[in-house]
Amino acid sequence: MKKSTFFSAIAFAFIMLLSANVNAQKFSKLDKSPMDAAAFPTSYKDANKLIKIVYSRPQLKGRDMATLAPNGKVWRLGANEAAELTLYTDMKLGKTSVKAGTYTFYAIPGDKEWTAIISKDLNVWGSYFYKEGNDVARLSVPVTSGEPLDAFSIAFAEGDGNINMHLGWGTTRVAVPFTK
Repeated sequence: MKKSTFFSAIAFAFIMLLSANVNAQKFSKLDKSPMDAAAFPTSYKDANKLIKIVYSRPQLKGRDMATLAPNGKVWRLGANEAAELTLYTDMKLGKTSVKAGTYTFYAIPGDKEWTAIISKDLNVWGSYFYKEGNDVARLSVPVTSGEPLDAFSIAFAEGDGNINMHLGWGTTRVAVPFTK
Protein backbone atom coordinates (compact mmCIF):
# COMPACT_ATOMS: atom_id res chain seq x y z
CA MET A 1 0.00 0.00 0.00
CA LYS A 2 1.32 3.43 -0.89
CA LYS A 3 2.06 5.85 1.91
CA SER A 4 -0.32 8.49 0.51
CA THR A 5 -3.19 5.97 0.23
CA PHE A 6 -2.58 4.80 3.79
CA PHE A 7 -2.66 8.38 5.16
CA SER A 8 -5.75 9.17 3.06
CA ALA A 9 -7.53 6.17 4.56
CA ILE A 10 -6.53 7.23 8.09
CA ALA A 11 -7.65 10.81 7.45
CA PHE A 12 -10.99 9.62 6.02
CA ALA A 13 -11.59 7.34 9.05
CA PHE A 14 -10.72 10.18 11.44
CA ILE A 15 -13.13 12.59 9.71
CA MET A 16 -15.90 9.99 9.78
CA LEU A 17 -15.31 9.37 13.48
CA LEU A 18 -15.51 13.10 14.26
CA SER A 19 -18.66 13.65 12.20
CA ALA A 20 -20.40 10.67 13.80
CA ASN A 21 -19.46 11.95 17.24
CA VAL A 22 -20.85 15.45 16.51
CA ASN A 23 -24.20 14.05 15.35
CA ALA A 24 -24.48 11.79 18.36
CA GLN A 25 -24.36 14.79 20.71
CA LYS A 26 -27.46 16.61 19.43
CA PHE A 27 -30.10 16.79 22.15
CA SER A 28 -33.69 17.89 21.80
CA LYS A 29 -34.77 21.16 23.42
CA LEU A 30 -36.48 21.14 26.81
CA ASP A 31 -40.14 20.17 26.48
CA LYS A 32 -42.58 23.02 27.16
CA SER A 33 -44.42 20.67 29.53
CA PRO A 34 -41.61 18.60 31.03
CA MET A 35 -42.26 15.12 32.37
CA ASP A 36 -42.14 14.66 36.14
CA ALA A 37 -42.98 12.00 38.69
CA ALA A 38 -44.33 11.91 42.23
CA ALA A 39 -44.27 8.90 44.55
CA PHE A 40 -45.09 7.74 48.06
CA PRO A 41 -43.22 7.42 50.31
CA THR A 42 -41.76 10.71 49.12
CA SER A 43 -38.23 10.08 50.42
CA TYR A 44 -35.84 9.22 47.60
CA LYS A 45 -33.94 7.06 50.07
CA ASP A 46 -36.96 4.75 50.50
CA ALA A 47 -36.93 2.37 47.54
CA ASN A 48 -40.10 0.58 48.70
CA LYS A 49 -42.63 2.81 46.96
CA LEU A 50 -46.35 2.12 47.27
CA ILE A 51 -47.57 4.40 44.50
CA LYS A 52 -46.05 6.53 41.72
CA ILE A 53 -47.42 8.76 39.00
CA VAL A 54 -45.56 9.99 35.91
CA TYR A 55 -47.06 13.05 34.22
CA SER A 56 -46.21 16.13 32.18
CA ARG A 57 -46.36 19.57 33.81
CA PRO A 58 -48.09 22.19 31.66
CA GLN A 59 -47.84 25.80 32.74
CA LEU A 60 -50.63 28.36 32.69
CA LYS A 61 -48.41 31.22 31.46
CA GLY A 62 -51.34 33.62 31.65
CA ARG A 63 -53.83 31.15 30.16
CA ASP A 64 -57.06 30.03 31.81
CA MET A 65 -57.10 26.58 33.44
CA ALA A 66 -60.71 26.04 32.33
CA THR A 67 -59.54 26.27 28.70
CA LEU A 68 -56.70 23.76 29.20
CA ALA A 69 -58.66 21.34 31.43
CA PRO A 70 -62.35 22.06 30.69
CA ASN A 71 -65.02 21.23 33.26
CA GLY A 72 -67.06 18.14 32.46
CA LYS A 73 -64.55 16.68 29.98
CA VAL A 74 -62.08 13.85 30.53
CA TRP A 75 -58.60 15.31 31.01
CA ARG A 76 -55.28 13.44 30.70
CA LEU A 77 -54.05 14.99 33.98
CA GLY A 78 -51.21 17.07 32.62
CA ALA A 79 -49.98 17.46 29.05
CA ASN A 80 -48.75 15.20 26.26
CA GLU A 81 -49.21 11.54 27.21
CA ALA A 82 -51.90 10.68 29.74
CA ALA A 83 -50.59 10.37 33.29
CA GLU A 84 -49.32 6.88 34.14
CA LEU A 85 -50.10 5.56 37.61
CA THR A 86 -48.23 2.60 39.11
CA LEU A 87 -49.46 0.85 42.23
CA TYR A 88 -46.80 -1.37 43.75
CA THR A 89 -49.34 -3.01 46.06
CA ASP A 90 -53.08 -3.60 45.88
CA MET A 91 -54.91 -0.43 46.95
CA LYS A 92 -58.38 1.08 47.01
CA LEU A 93 -59.68 4.19 45.32
CA GLY A 94 -62.78 4.91 47.36
CA LYS A 95 -64.45 1.52 47.86
CA THR A 96 -63.03 0.01 44.68
CA SER A 97 -60.08 -2.38 45.01
CA VAL A 98 -57.36 -1.91 42.41
CA LYS A 99 -54.71 -4.58 41.84
CA ALA A 100 -51.03 -3.66 41.82
CA GLY A 101 -50.00 -2.67 38.30
CA THR A 102 -49.68 0.22 35.88
CA TYR A 103 -52.68 2.22 34.71
CA THR A 104 -53.62 5.49 33.07
CA PHE A 105 -54.97 8.17 35.41
CA TYR A 106 -57.54 10.67 34.15
CA ALA A 107 -59.77 13.28 35.78
CA ILE A 108 -62.97 15.08 34.92
CA PRO A 109 -62.64 18.60 36.36
CA GLY A 110 -65.61 20.46 37.84
CA ASP A 111 -66.18 23.61 39.87
CA LYS A 112 -67.09 21.81 43.11
CA GLU A 113 -65.72 18.29 42.53
CA TRP A 114 -63.49 16.30 40.22
CA THR A 115 -63.89 12.70 39.16
CA ALA A 116 -60.65 10.71 39.50
CA ILE A 117 -60.43 7.82 37.02
CA ILE A 118 -58.09 4.83 36.89
CA SER A 119 -58.14 3.17 33.46
CA LYS A 120 -56.54 -0.04 32.24
CA ASP A 121 -55.47 1.73 29.03
CA LEU A 122 -51.71 2.26 28.61
CA ASN A 123 -49.45 4.28 26.31
CA VAL A 124 -52.18 6.80 25.54
CA TRP A 125 -51.60 10.24 24.06
CA GLY A 126 -53.87 12.79 25.71
CA SER A 127 -57.44 11.73 26.42
CA TYR A 128 -58.52 11.54 22.79
CA PHE A 129 -58.99 7.76 22.89
CA TYR A 130 -60.42 7.48 26.40
CA LYS A 131 -62.95 4.65 26.76
CA GLU A 132 -65.17 4.61 29.84
CA GLY A 133 -65.54 0.84 29.46
CA ASN A 134 -61.84 0.48 30.39
CA ASP A 135 -62.27 2.22 33.76
CA VAL A 136 -60.99 0.22 36.72
CA ALA A 137 -62.13 2.72 39.39
CA ARG A 138 -63.77 6.15 39.70
CA LEU A 139 -64.11 8.48 42.67
CA SER A 140 -65.59 11.97 43.05
CA VAL A 141 -63.45 14.26 45.23
CA PRO A 142 -64.09 17.82 46.41
CA VAL A 143 -62.29 20.88 45.07
CA THR A 144 -60.58 23.32 47.43
CA SER A 145 -58.39 26.32 46.73
CA GLY A 146 -54.86 27.43 47.57
CA GLU A 147 -52.01 29.72 46.56
CA PRO A 148 -51.63 30.01 42.75
CA LEU A 149 -49.44 27.44 40.99
CA ASP A 150 -48.39 28.21 37.42
CA ALA A 151 -47.20 24.64 36.68
CA PHE A 152 -49.57 21.70 37.16
CA SER A 153 -48.25 19.76 40.15
CA ILE A 154 -48.80 16.43 41.93
CA ALA A 155 -47.55 15.50 45.39
CA PHE A 156 -48.32 12.68 47.82
CA ALA A 157 -48.89 12.93 51.58
CA GLU A 158 -50.10 10.56 54.24
CA GLY A 159 -53.22 11.49 56.17
CA ASP A 160 -56.14 9.89 58.05
CA GLY A 161 -55.11 6.35 57.04
CA ASN A 162 -54.94 7.40 53.39
CA ILE A 163 -52.22 8.20 50.92
CA ASN A 164 -53.51 11.40 49.37
CA MET A 165 -52.49 12.33 45.85
CA HIS A 166 -52.68 16.14 45.83
CA LEU A 167 -53.32 17.81 42.48
CA GLY A 168 -52.79 21.55 42.11
CA TRP A 169 -53.00 24.06 39.28
CA GLY A 170 -53.89 27.72 39.38
CA THR A 171 -55.75 28.05 42.68
CA THR A 172 -57.50 24.66 42.29
CA ARG A 173 -56.61 21.87 44.71
CA VAL A 174 -57.87 18.29 44.71
CA ALA A 175 -56.89 15.44 47.06
CA VAL A 176 -57.43 11.90 45.75
CA PRO A 177 -57.34 9.36 48.63
CA PHE A 178 -55.85 5.89 48.19
CA THR A 179 -55.95 3.28 50.95
CA LYS A 180 -53.86 0.14 51.42
